[in-house]
Amino acid sequence: MSQIKSLADLRKKREEIKAEMDTRIKAIDPENHVQIKVAMATCGIAAGAKEIMEFFVEQLDRRNIQGVVTQTGCMGYCYAEPTVEITLPGREPVVYGFVDLKRADQIIEKYIKEGELIDGIIPVNYETIDSKE
Repeated sequence: MSQIKSLADLRKKREEIKAEMDTRIKAIDPENHVQIKVAMATCGIAAGAKEIMEFFVEQLDRRNIQGVVTQTGCMGYCYAEPTVEITLPGREPVVYGFVDLKRADQIIEKYIKEGELIDGIIPVNYETIDSKE
């Protein structure tokens, strides 16, 4: 644990704790927040998923969008990496492929902010366990 030697250190520590609490609160109630999952398996990382994940974390905060950005393993779309799954409150998840910084920005501006679908959606070609009930 680092020592607090100045008022600036104390303020920095307060912000770190506040950010941790914010993340925990969002994790308790994810249905009411934008959820972004970035595929971070080996193929995703090699295709640039780390940079995309950092972009989403930074930009959601900068644009004051309440959301949770997490990493996940392989989504099975290795040909389309980096892939990102976006779930808006009350809507079904949408998976975007070939996500670069430009497309990530479009996802935030068009889909997350306005609910407007953009190019790059990977069609889901499988049934989930929930859909069979």
